[in-house]
Amino acid sequence: MQFDPTLYVITDSTYHTAETLLHAVDEACAGGATLIQLREKDTGGRDYLMLAQQVKAVTDRYNVPLIIDDRVDVAIACDAAGVHVGASDLPVSVCRRLLGPDKIVGATAKSVEAAKAAYTDGADYLGTGAIYPTTTHVTTKITPVSTLNEICRAVPIPVVAIGGLNADNMDVLADSPIAGVAIVSAVMKADDPRSAATHIKEKVLAMRK
Repeated sequence: MQFDPTLYVITDSTYHTAETLLHAVDEACAGGATLIQLREKDTGGRDYLMLAQQVKAVTDRYNVPLIIDDRVDVAIACDAAGVHVGASDLPVSVCRRLLGPDKIVGATAKSVEAAKAAYTDGADYLGTGAIYPTTTHVTTKITPVSTLNEICRAVPIPVVAIGGLNADNMDVLADSPIAGVAIVSAVMKADDPRSAATHIKEKVLAMRK
């Protein structure tokens, strides 16, 4: 599946109701998000699926692919565009086998070795970070930009930078060969998610010139 990782918005429902989360996703898509990931670390399968179906109804209106974090079963059940897995989730190779060749499989990679392994196992893109400390409830370890750049050069698939990034601190990535940035709080916590998404996307595109 073809996809554009330029502005990859990841949800965080810890400061949202279902209604405001859907509104934020809608606004992010309207502002130019090119990928949306639904990330629900503490939600059971039934509720995760119900929310995924609601979010997908929003992303489908904008023709933006929806990625499900961790749960390949939920991704299959809601016919999402794909899944993103970390080191403690199902292996990339298993996700690829379950989803088939036409879905997106993304993987977290914090080292060149992990990146090469994920690519070999069938990953379509990699998420690398955290570039900065984050305010999400996900455990993070800081990844130097030098390591991010090494990973970009080590694999032929897109690499997306993640971790505490916003429009004001992205300059550290100006010379990095990344394919895009993954944003959580800077969009999901914003008073105006649409404007925040638009502004961040403009900065990413400007760095490519």
